Amino acid sequence: MRSVPTWADKIQDAEKQEQCIYDLCFNPNGLQLIVASGNRVLVYDTTDGTLIQALKGHKDTVYCVNYAKNGQKFASGSADKTVIIWSSKLEGLLKYSHSDAIQCLSYNPLSNQLASCAITDFAFWSAEQKSVQKHKINSRINACSWTNDGQYLALALGNGAISIRNKLGEEKGRFERPNSPSIWAISWSIAPDEQDTLCVTDWNKSLSFYTLGGKLIGKDRNIGFDALKVKYFSKGEFIMICGSNKACNMYTKDGIKLGTIGDQQSSWVWCCAVHPDENFMVVGCQDGTIAYYQLVFNTVHGLYKERYAFRENMTDVIIQHLITEQKVRIKCRDLIKKIAIYKHRLAVQLPERVIIYELYSNDSNDMHYRVKEKITQKLDCSLLVICGEHLVVCQERTLQSMTFQGVQEREWLLESPIRYIKIIGGPPKQEGLILGLKNGQVWEVHLDNPFPILKVRVPSSVRCLDLSQRKQKLAVVDETGLCQVFSTKDGELQYQEPNTNSIAWNTQYEDMLALSGPNVLSIKIENFPAHKQKLTGFVVGLSGSKVFCLSENTMTTLDLPLSGPMYQYIENKMFAEAHRVACLGVTEGDWEELAHSALENLNFEIARLAFVKLQDYGYLELIRDLQDRQRKGDNNHDVMIGDILAYKGKFKEAARLYQKAGQEHKALTMYTDMRMFDQAQDYLGSNDNTTLIRQKADWAKNINEFKAAVDMYLSIGDTKAAIDILGEQGSADQLVEVGRKLDKAERGPLIEIAEHLKRLDKSNAAAEIYKRLGDSAAVLSLHVNAMEWAQAFSIVQTQPQHKELVYVPYAHWLAENDKFVQAQRAFHKAGRLDEAFHVLQQLTRNAVDECRYHDAGYYYWVLGQQCLELTRENDEMLPKMLPKYRENERLAGIFYAYHSLHRYLEEPFTSFMPEALFNISRFLMTEITENRPKGISLFNVLYCLSKQAKKLGANKFTKQILDKLQSLKIPAKFQEEVELATISARARSYSDPEDLLPMCYRCSTYNPLLATSNRCVNCGQKFVHSYVSFEILPLVEFHLEDSITDIEAVRLIETPPGDKDHNMKDEWRQEINENAETLQLDADYEEPKDPFTTRMSFDDESNKEIATATLNRAGLLALDSSAVLICKHPPPLRYQFYRNLLPDLQIRLCDYCFKAFHVDDFELQLLQKGHCPFCRSSSETQNIIDDEYLTF
Repeated sequence: MRSVPTWADKIQDAEKQEQCIYDLCFNPNGLQLIVASGNRVLVYDTTDGTLIQALKGHKDTVYCVNYAKNGQKFASGSADKTVIIWSSKLEGLLKYSHSDAIQCLSYNPLSNQLASCAITDFAFWSAEQKSVQKHKINSRINACSWTNDGQYLALALGNGAISIRNKLGEEKGRFERPNSPSIWAISWSIAPDEQDTLCVTDWNKSLSFYTLGGKLIGKDRNIGFDALKVKYFSKGEFIMICGSNKACNMYTKDGIKLGTIGDQQSSWVWCCAVHPDENFMVVGCQDGTIAYYQLVFNTVHGLYKERYAFRENMTDVIIQHLITEQKVRIKCRDLIKKIAIYKHRLAVQLPERVIIYELYSNDSNDMHYRVKEKITQKLDCSLLVICGEHLVVCQERTLQSMTFQGVQEREWLLESPIRYIKIIGGPPKQEGLILGLKNGQVWEVHLDNPFPILKVRVPSSVRCLDLSQRKQKLAVVDETGLCQVFSTKDGELQYQEPNTNSIAWNTQYEDMLALSGPNVLSIKIENFPAHKQKLTGFVVGLSGSKVFCLSENTMTTLDLPLSGPMYQYIENKMFAEAHRVACLGVTEGDWEELAHSALENLNFEIARLAFVKLQDYGYLELIRDLQDRQRKGDNNHDVMIGDILAYKGKFKEAARLYQKAGQEHKALTMYTDMRMFDQAQDYLGSNDNTTLIRQKADWAKNINEFKAAVDMYLSIGDTKAAIDILGEQGSADQLVEVGRKLDKAERGPLIEIAEHLKRLDKSNAAAEIYKRLGDSAAVLSLHVNAMEWAQAFSIVQTQPQHKELVYVPYAHWLAENDKFVQAQRAFHKAGRLDEAFHVLQQLTRNAVDECRYHDAGYYYWVLGQQCLELTRENDEMLPKMLPKYRENERLAGIFYAYHSLHRYLEEPFTSFMPEALFNISRFLMTEITENRPKGISLFNVLYCLSKQAKKLGANKFTKQILDKLQSLKIPAKFQEEVELATISARARSYSDPEDLLPMCYRCSTYNPLLATSNRCVNCGQKFVHSYVSFEILPLVEFHLEDSITDIEAVRLIETPPGDKDHNMKDEWRQEINENAETLQLDADYEEPKDPFTTRMSFDDESNKEIATATLNRAGLLALDSSAVLICKHPPPLRYQFYRNLLPDLQIRLCDYCFKAFHVDDFELQLLQKGHCPFCRSSSETQNIIDDEYLTF
């Protein structure tokens, strides 16, 4: 740091008496200086020290001045106890007074509120206030300062205390200096991002720092004099302190002394001020001297490759990695004079010592340094260099090397002062240095050799120099700006460049030199002209494509475009050198230019490397093919260049080269591949026309000109290609036209056309072609795919060998449309019995899993009918299928009934009466006691039965059912309800209403409600239920004598009453069967007894088998046909006969499932659903079943 005097003035009054300068300040833009001198306020122009105006208004000595941050006004305070507010136009605005002399002034940095301090009071004034608020204080005020945010004011008192006040004048804090010395100078730090720090100087010659809360920061520092003024630099990085030392000293913001500003004055320095924007400062002395200085901060730095070390804030070292932009700070807490860096070493020279640092590791990116050695010597040197194990110190002509312990090992004395030193590396303790002298000589020195070597000589003083990467070239710049490059082997001058101020060889490329001139950066390689571009600053390093430039004390890293040097090499066919430059860093376009230039010059290796960088796999494939041809001896230069040009799209040039090489076929292939058929005509041979037309057709197909492509394919006889295009485009009419033109013998194309027509849903056209070919199976497949069942069945009638092709798809179609009965018959026709069973079984399982119990019952009934039908067609299956039929019938009834119960439990409302639900639940209980099917909940059945029994008053039965429920796992949601019902059942009478007990109409016996079988407990007669309300119907089954057939029995029952009386009267019997009719006279004929009216009682279980009535012919004739219901089961089942014992109760049997119903219930269901509620059959649906294409 240097201080350069700019101007000075000495103020005297009219009698030539010296006027003390008590205070001064800059306006916010730094163009004016306000000075308190005598009883006047002086205004100076800071550029040249001209006095602009002397302001008069005070009657006594002016002690203080201060300018507002907004630049609109400033204030002055005087011993006359007044404060005057001045405008920026140097006009007085107002005046107010205190009770004592004014000691200091300070404007709030944010609100521009003025704090004025007298000896015994202080006040606040602002333009918005009409009056000045004054506050008394018990000690003399010597100085004041606002915090950076304008919230608090610090007052320095004569009793050694600091008082912290808010903007209302209230004391918020107070702290005292030890021994209570008088405090004359304080200032808050103005650094924007730091905490509020108060700098305090007292007359104990101490410098201290405090927080806003009064806590001491660090420890006191002795400055050796009594301070009168403290001022921070504009950014808060330095502190200026002046006083009884008759000088102004500069300190860091931590209180470390950096030096003295200007010369020693002849009297006390009462005040100082720092320019708000620039490195200027001014001091005011007791003898009236005003000295204005410019501060020059020298750049102290060092560079080694990509590591740059520089001084910051005068006491810190910043090491910056110029590639990774990493930074590390080393705080030395003293003035840094010199910095040197080399590899993993760093040397920092301080005023009284030199500190040697080293890296923690050998990692090239490591930025952590630690202290290795300290040399406690005061070294006077102009240049400092550090090596692996030595420190090199230069002072004028003398060069010394010393160890890290401070021991001098060797000294060299040169002929002229040394201006520049460059370390060139080498083994530890043997490093070499290149020295540039003032007389133009360049010497080489090695630490282990006492004799320097003269390398070259230039006409004038050396400014800077550098050695190339491999140490083969030396570049020297002299004071005239001439750069000369020498060979290190023989010292021969290779080239020179004028107007150069700094140079740097590329550390990664031997022949590349960076030169900086007046706002210009030049890149030079070999003897080629330098490539220039604009650059401000000095080039100090070049690594690859990164250039390091020093501009205004700032080191910047720039990406250097190396395109110029690369193109220079390309122009001279030096592709290997161009590739090495490109590897340092060029744009993708530059890589492309290098790749193509090398390829066109058949430098395949460089071209390959360039295209690898570009990841252009197409060109890499081309290069590999060309190299393979070279290895096989195919070195035709014209053909290779032609291939390259063709790949680049330069077809005309490539064709000429092919023709020149006598390989016209390559030109033909190239043009046809590119669909340039007109140009290909020029290279046609005798047999190439068909091939050309085919390629034209291929091209027309690719560009969607399908009609033209089809015509061309047909013209050369390629029918298959034409058919493929027409099929892909869906041109059915053209396919038909082509098919009609083809001969029947061309079976392959015709089949292909038919397949395309089939895919396009042109069944008739496809069928026409298949008929031409005699392929009946294909025709049938067409009708089946189109679901044209009538046409398909008509063909099957004439060609039954294809029956399976129709029936199986038809069965699947029926099943998908929920026509399961028809599907069953279709599967049967096709001979797919297992599949027929599988479909229905799967549907049944799905219905049960999905709780569609009504559908499950229906599917079980269909399964039973299918089993029955199989027995009719194959007698051998009777033992196997008949039990399955009966089981499916039982399951059908169970699931049919459970559907109503499930709906009752799951849905909020029901249309069933309690009696119906009671009958349904009891029916299910008797059916599932021994064999409960999957999907049926016994709890649901018993729970519903208990609820309905309770409603109907069957208390005994309710309690019995609830007891059974306790043995089951009860769902959580019903647990409480079941427990309550169990408890309440115990409170009711233990009896059941007699009308609820099921009565057997065969033996007139009342059965218990808790019976486990659907038969009478007395006679064993099976109960017949109505399949809507499940009420027990008055139907009694009777059997026929063995000699009576079903058909004869029906005829006897249906015999008119008149014929029956005649037969009885004449006492003869008529028998009719399938083979004969017989007439038998019986003289001993007796009136038969009615077997249905006889009351029966069976004490022995073995006698129950005769409970069912067996009628002979007379008995059948005696029956009233209107009271008889006949279940006409299909073979192999026998008819079932029931007698209605209550003829007035009308009962109806379904004609298809033979389930019994009350007539009213059945007709209501038929009206609501259109079919039987159990089997879903009606006369209309049965007609449809019979009319479907199943009766062939």
